[in-house]
Amino acid sequence: MELIEKVKLINKAIDDRKGYNVKNLDVSGVSPMCDAFVIASGSNKNQLNAICDAVEEICRDNGMPLREREGRAEGGWILLDYSDIIVHIFSSEMRNFYNLDHTWKDAKTLSL
Repeated sequence: MELIEKVKLINKAIDDRKGYNVKNLDVSGVSPMCDAFVIASGSNKNQLNAICDAVEEICRDNGMPLREREGRAEGGWILLDYSDIIVHIFSSEMRNFYNLDHTWKDAKTLSL
């Protein structure tokens, strides 16, 4: 499956759980760790968990194995590592605090 197709699936899962402020970044030219970041926000810990569960389910169902999961909804940041894509699910406060959108400003936005 192509990278764009994987990112679209992840975006669908996020959208299905009403995640918002989704950014899809091509970090292949600026980071050795993966090819893309998907960054999304949720309103509360229940929504963060629901978004995380939906992403894990759609990825598992489409043959994308989860390499590692870090963080917890209670901490406001969940990271899902799918090797070529890293998904960041944030509360609004933690997203503002870590400001990955600015940190990775040199990355191109993936057009879906």
